[in-house]
Amino acid sequence: MRNRKARLTAFAGAFALVTGLGVPAYAQTAAPSVAAPSLAASTADAGAPAVYGRAAYLMDARSGAALFGKAADTRMPIASLTKTMTAYVVLQSAKPTDMVEIAAQDARYAEDGGGTTADLRPGDRLPVGELLYALMLPSGADAAHALARTYGPGVPGFVAKMNATARSLGMNDTRYVNADGLPTPAGDGWSTARDQAVLAAKALQVPLIEGVAGTRYHELAATEEHGAYGWRNTNRLLAEPGVIGLKTGFTRAAGYSLAFAGDRDGRRLVGVILGESISSRRYDTAQALLTWAPTRASA
Repeated sequence: MRNRKARLTAFAGAFALVTGLGVPAYAQTAAPSVAAPSLAASTADAGAPAVYGRAAYLMDARSGAALFGKAADTRMPIASLTKTMTAYVVLQSAKPTDMVEIAAQDARYAEDGGGTTADLRPGDRLPVGELLYALMLPSGADAAHALARTYGPGVPGFVAKMNATARSLGMNDTRYVNADGLPTPAGDGWSTARDQAVLAAKALQVPLIEGVAGTRYHELAATEEHGAYGWRNTNRLLAEPGVIGLKTGFTRAAGYSLAFAGDRDGRRLVGVILGESISSRRYDTAQALLTWAPTRASA
């Protein structure tokens, strides 16, 4: 799978998840300033693992209890974590069996924007369920564009749905500008570690999203509608027992990000790390938080 991003150089309050899209599209506000990454580890609780990313949040997905937080309400770019909302919004109106035809503009969008791609071929018609693998595993910006274009209808309409959904879920520190998280000439979208954890917990209640996010490799055989495809998940954390997913991300402005989840001692833990400067360290940190949290909760 080609990764064209390689070219880029470098809380505890009430928890409410309200479903539905019956709210107005989010009015744009000024983009926030983003603090420079801290070189020192930060812990919010004695004995908690060191967290080097600019922001992090860990919560119990079922109770909504906060277990760890570092700059959890600081707005910053989230890169491809955006695609979790894309998947969630698509499934509000689409069936997994619905067909989407890939257009030349979908492939061109990923290439021109320097985004990761699922190598989708124009003219191929793929089921929505399969496009979710293309979206979440290799983090295909082409898949994001095809889905947004189809289910907006039109990308601007789809982005409005994303922001309306964010408001309905209580994600009041989130603004989406596209369906993939790539930078735009008008500026990046932004969110917070807490908001993204709220989204992760909600998205993982959708069986298809949970199943896709936890898949390490997915093959799609050729049919009369489309050619053959094979997509590998970018999430290295899936090698660990009990880990569910959920999504990786990277841009120069956002740094390395990770939305992750795992089942521990009968509880589902969901976390987010934003603004990590070392790619591999986000996985080590997530695993450390998942291991530490049950100890903290029982203390």
